[in-house]
Amino acid sequence: MPHIVKSFDDELNRLRETLLSMGELAVAQFRGAMTALIERDVALAREGSAGDINVDGMEHAINEQGIRMLALRAPFADELRTVVAALKVSQDLERIADYAANIAKRSLLLSQGMQLPSVRAVQRLGTLVERQLAEVAASYRERDADRALAVWHSDLPVDEAYSGLFRELLTYMLEDPHAIGPASHLLFIAKNIERIGDHATNISEMVYFVITGGYIEGTRPKGVDADQAASADADGDGDGGHPGACEENQ
Repeated sequence: MPHIVKSFDDELNRLRETLLSMGELAVAQFRGAMTALIERDVALAREGSAGDINVDGMEHAINEQGIRMLALRAPFADELRTVVAALKVSQDLERIADYAANIAKRSLLLSQGMQLPSVRAVQRLGTLVERQLAEVAASYRERDADRALAVWHSDLPVDEAYSGLFRELLTYMLEDPHAIGPASHLLFIAKNIERIGDHATNISEMVYFVITGGYIEGTRPKGVDADQAASADADGDGDGGHPGACEENQ
């Protein structure tokens, strides 16, 4: 419903468009990092590892605009949910961009050594998560609560794929000492991808909230082995000085 003050409607539209643009940049960074991994593209990996200052700039812009709107406009109902969700979702998108940069860093290291067949399984995991990101963006753009709910439920296949990949990479490390280095890097990459998927489902919860005014009921579906697999958590520098993944904000 249009707000009684047209200028406020314009501000809300700008906020939505900035958030969508930020999402497009974060997804592009993730897609580039995955391409660098699969194609062993050193230049692309170097570019991706530097991150994207535009993503950080957009997060700051959304924070400033959102806080100003809360203070000066006193939004309510749908407008209030839109502003609050933008503040939260921008944080998720910034984390996604950070994880993408870490994937690019690992890809750069992997381009210099042996390549394991498991890279294809990592690619499939990345495809699942990229699909989540595309669907949650569409659900926000089109205000489709059912689509947002479907993204929320899609967390289970991602967790199951990650757990299977974890076991596969662990087998390589146990059977061949020469595979320990590249398998460790792939494991850290896989964990970063799985974390990006978690952020996609976080965003789906906020999209659902914006549209319906309520929260998704129940517990988010998770893979049975996800917590055990996370013993190889990539949220720190756990492999002897190689660049670690971003620390996850729970």
